[in-house]
Amino acid sequence: MALELRQQLKLSQKLVMTQQLRQAIKLLQLNRLELSDALQAEIEQNPALEEDFSPPEVVDNPMSLSSTVEDTGIRPESEITERLKVDDNLVETNWEDYANNFDSNFSFSHETPPADAPSQFEFISEKPGLLAYLQWQLAHSELDEKEWEIALFFIGNLNRYGFLEVDIARVVEETGCELDDAEYILEVIQELDPPGIAARDVSESLFLQLERLGKGKSLAAEIVRDHLPLLETRNYKALSRATGRKKPEIERAINLIVSELTPFPGLSYATEETNYVVPDVYVRKFDGEYVIRLNDDDLPQLKLSSLYQDLLQNDKTLEKESRQYISEKLKNADWFIKSLYQRQRTIVKVMESILRFQMDFFERGAQYLKPLILKDVAEDIEMHESTVSRVTSNKYVHTPRGIFELKYFFSTAIPREGEDDMASESIKTIIRKMIQEEDKDTPLSDNAISEQLAERNIKIARRTVAKYREQLKILPVKHRRHAK
Repeated sequence: MALELRQQLKLSQKLVMTQQLRQAIKLLQLNRLELSDALQAEIEQNPALEEDFSPPEVVDNPMSLSSTVEDTGIRPESEITERLKVDDNLVETNWEDYANNFDSNFSFSHETPPADAPSQFEFISEKPGLLAYLQWQLAHSELDEKEWEIALFFIGNLNRYGFLEVDIARVVEETGCELDDAEYILEVIQELDPPGIAARDVSESLFLQLERLGKGKSLAAEIVRDHLPLLETRNYKALSRATGRKKPEIERAINLIVSELTPFPGLSYATEETNYVVPDVYVRKFDGEYVIRLNDDDLPQLKLSSLYQDLLQNDKTLEKESRQYISEKLKNADWFIKSLYQRQRTIVKVMESILRFQMDFFERGAQYLKPLILKDVAEDIEMHESTVSRVTSNKYVHTPRGIFELKYFFSTAIPREGEDDMASESIKTIIRKMIQEEDKDTPLSDNAISEQLAERNIKIARRTVAKYREQLKILPVKHRRHAK
């Protein structure tokens, strides 16, 4: 049989991912903070979309969606025959205009760059922290190889506040050095910036800062060294009796401590970023019933531009390209509003389903969390699992028991003989409580925890206990045991 090319017509159905559909899917998986940014960006890009500043209607339903308007209709524009083609004319960036030269010829003697030009420091991939700053200073100290090793051990055991978390005896034991050498290196480190670094507590840190200011024998130094609890409570009478000084002198010393010193010298060099959680939905209990409300605070209420609608419907002098542009922008704005409304309605439906499945959790606590998978919720609200997955990703709910990610309510089932299956999150809660109540001198091993769980008809292996413990960020037994 000879091979040949042949044309053939074939009729088939398939889902086409249009730009509007991609936008709807993207909106569905955005969290509260990302949604706010997306709304502002869309308002800036689409002139046919604007904020509705009219007072919102009073609605009795607490689950009403007031962040947008659903009922928006666009009349078909029959005069449009061809879509407007827009060419991307991107201006090429002239990188020579930027003062980011890292070669050996770089000099600040050149012409001063513009104020809005990025500096070379903006291209550093990682922000230097306290450890890097101390290492840079130690590099200029005259330390031999052994002393450098001791110094690295010291600064490696500083917490984010700049306090030393090990004692001198531990340093001597771990590095194999003499006690005098360890004390000398500690003095070297405490001479570095920031003042008060490598102190054992707040009292020593404040005292080191006063010594750096040349006030190591002042009244303020005596207060932070010997009477810090009285300073914390601002007990002027007790401080006056303890130091034998008059109240005005005590007040001046305290003002010096408060204005010139910092109790946590290393905190300003901390590189951790604070990630704030803003709940996407609230679940509150009113008169014995749980009520679901979306978090639409500060979200703009959107509407179609009345000006553009009037132009499209009443102005017969508009050119074809202008009419096409306005019509396209109105259609995009209409789709955006409907996609946003659909997103919010879907979140409410998913949260309602979770509330029905996990009612015991809301009433009795985390130990009563039931096994739940995406398929259960998808079948309950008659949606696809991928839709439920997008809704529950990176979104949080504020409940009477705290703030939880929606994914928290989904967990695998652990079978039990003669009883209902138990959720893995419930078992984690039990493990955390067991470790919190354990004897710190003889803490529970993973095997002991597994045996105690078996007594409660929860049969899981030791390695599963270890996995759950690691997920809870709980240290192993050897690190939880108190040293005698």
